[in-house]
Amino acid sequence: MPLNKDDVIKALNKLRGISKKRNFSQSVDLQISLKRTDVKKPENQINEFIVLPFGVGKKVSVAAFVDKELVEAAKKVFNEVIPKDSFAQYAANKRSVQRLVRRHKFFIAQANIMPDVAKTFGRYLGPKGRMPNPKAGCVVPPKAELLEPTFNKLQKTVNVKLKNEPTINVMIGVESQRDDELAENAVVVYNLVESKLPRGADQLGGAFIKFTMSESVRI
Repeated sequence: MPLNKDDVIKALNKLRGISKKRNFSQSVDLQISLKRTDVKKPENQINEFIVLPFGVGKKVSVAAFVDKELVEAAKKVFNEVIPKDSFAQYAANKRSVQRLVRRHKFFIAQANIMPDVAKTFGRYLGPKGRMPNPKAGCVVPPKAELLEPTFNKLQKTVNVKLKNEPTINVMIGVESQRDDELAENAVVVYNLVESKLPRGADQLGGAFIKFTMSESVRI
């Protein structure tokens, strides 16, 4: 059965009613449980990126691995720029790479230096799921005019993953966003999951919504 936007709004109203007020705007997560699904089978695994209609409600930090021809243009757009000629310094300092990975949600890379990015940073970015991913538009040709559109798109992008457990958990916004916006984001994610499962709706067990520090409410 498709996820109904009005049902999501009702669940959000209930969630707001039972949740304690916090001194920060909590993340809002959509949880989708699956049934009769062997997550170890490759056909059931999901690793997709989707642009939410109303974004995630906060700024997302993005760093860029670029060569000399894009350094200046990238500095005008991204939160941090890592030029290729600095890679050797990072390779010699494990902690500096670990701090870099913690600072940013997404990393983009100039396509022709991707082998160098993988060699220097892959062992740290890979386990965190933050290697520049072509599916998210994070691998770009050396053209400065593509940098700002890429950054803006990533501000609204989330990763939808199903790998080891029969549950998908995706941040769809923050508590301060309007319920209708959060509901629209939830429906888009739910529809994506349904479309990627081999048996579609037959594999969907239920949908829930929660804040960072709250119980889950069934939709």
